[in-house]
Amino acid sequence: MRPEEAIEKGIDLESLKKEQRKLSKSVSQKDTLNEPIQKIAGIIAETTGKDILAVVVLLDEQFNVIEKHYSLQRPKLPYIPGFRAFRELPAILDAYGKLENEPDVIFVLGHGIAHPNGLGIASHLGISIQKPVIGVAKSIVFGKEKENKVYNGKKIISEKLKTKECSNPVYVSIGNQICLKSAIELTKRFTREPHKMPEPIVEARKFAKEVKEEII
Repeated sequence: MRPEEAIEKGIDLESLKKEQRKLSKSVSQKDTLNEPIQKIAGIIAETTGKDILAVVVLLDEQFNVIEKHYSLQRPKLPYIPGFRAFRELPAILDAYGKLENEPDVIFVLGHGIAHPNGLGIASHLGISIQKPVIGVAKSIVFGKEKENKVYNGKKIISEKLKTKECSNPVYVSIGNQICLKSAIELTKRFTREPHKMPEPIVEARKFAKEVKEEII
């Protein structure tokens, strides 16, 4: 739904923007990671019919699946560009809450601070659960790209990363409790051929497909 249509339907986008800007001030760009990293989570959320399907998969450092959970919820808001988290975060938090083990770091398919109001879904999740979160996306939605970096004015908000030959790059951004340098290093560390996305996200996508085929 376009923002203009949302406003016509009585959705207060200005209040949502103000909330995003307020919450963005809580995002930490300092590392809180402790090595060795032993448990890595991947999270994705997507629309399935009229519902939001959110999945979380937890891997060990050898990429073995430790846990996988999902949540299927009817969203309270339609999809509006820039406000994805308000639609998908409830299902993500429900799926995440089912984990029995705590991840050391989390990869989310989506943006972190590379967002018009500094609070993409990876950052919104990161401050909600107070964990190190990295956003990995297929394309940019905000900012200007120059020499493999994406800027908001003079501030670097994302970095383009070529993880696979003969494939489009991914864009890595800070979610919470991590610096961009560490986010890039961990994205490289936890990506393996033939995939271009980090393995936790790859496994989360596989699980989402299983859920849709077997349950939905």
